[in-house]
Amino acid sequence: MNTKLDAAQILKAGFGFWESKVLLTAVELEVFTVLSGRQMTGEDLGSKLGLHPRGIWDFFDALVALGFLQREGNGREALYSDTEETAFYLDKNSDAYIGGIFEMCNVRLYKFWDDLGTALKTGQPQNEVKHSQKPIFETLYEETPRLEQFIGAMMGMSRANFSALADKFDFSRYRTLCDVGGASGLLSTLVAKKHPHTRCISFDLPAVEPIASKAIAREGLSDRVQTASGDFFKDPLPKADVITMGMVLHDWNLEKKKQLIKSAYAALPKGGAFVAVENLIDDARRENAFGLLMSLNMLIECGDAFDFSGADFWQWCKEAGFDRYEVLHLAGPCSAAIAYK
Repeated sequence: MNTKLDAAQILKAGFGFWESKVLLTAVELEVFTVLSGRQMTGEDLGSKLGLHPRGIWDFFDALVALGFLQREGNGREALYSDTEETAFYLDKNSDAYIGGIFEMCNVRLYKFWDDLGTALKTGQPQNEVKHSQKPIFETLYEETPRLEQFIGAMMGMSRANFSALADKFDFSRYRTLCDVGGASGLLSTLVAKKHPHTRCISFDLPAVEPIASKAIAREGLSDRVQTASGDFFKDPLPKADVITMGMVLHDWNLEKKKQLIKSAYAALPKGGAFVAVENLIDDARRENAFGLLMSLNMLIECGDAFDFSGADFWQWCKEAGFDRYEVLHLAGPCSAAIAYK
């Protein structure tokens, strides 16, 4: 037997759902928000959260061992507190809160991924559609609370990527931007803040417009960021020097991806730029595991939707008439695929 082999990585992956569920449950219970700016004993924290004594020490100490909480001392008098990272990203009072995506993972995706094997065998979505036979976005848009939860989740997941785009992409040559599928208007507001010369439009379905308008007003940017509503499969896109789509293309099958790219081309002037912010899979499909897992998530969510590589994107854009393209890395596994007209 080869004693040099180490099964630790395999075991860690196999039991990875343990770690995931501990973190998702901590976000659900608002552990990091309750601890905001203070230290608490396990008993006090457990009581505040309404937890049974049996699990509190294992739960909180597991969060310590996983690096999500700090603990000063040992035993029953030990004091728990947020780490610098969880205070910044998982305290609901923080402007950088990304817990919305974890709230959605806990409520929706965690149980849907139990049917990954079925999805792989059938090619069919395993989410709400499996039970109601309605498309995922129709289901989400039926109830305002669910829609707001979804938009909040996307905001948390996208903020770092959109901020990086506002910092790294050269907006100096462009006066107008239209963010297609703009949701809360986050991309538009971040670009408008960073580039005062740029006027932005956040374009989405009519049900989203009130949510976006409120968010834009809170940022004090209603004079430079406006909303527009329509269906991007039925209506022409607002014309602008830059057309952006943040985590939009991966929601659709190949036919609809190409339709959106052609619509973007039609809305741009010569010299304009089409920017798709996505978890681009590396061209060799060996490195960006998150992008590949996201593509599996799109199978579970939509069936025929999928994530893609930069090479895929450029092939579709060339067919639409674009002249050249580049990939700009943003944050973590996310990049901007950019095609120029």
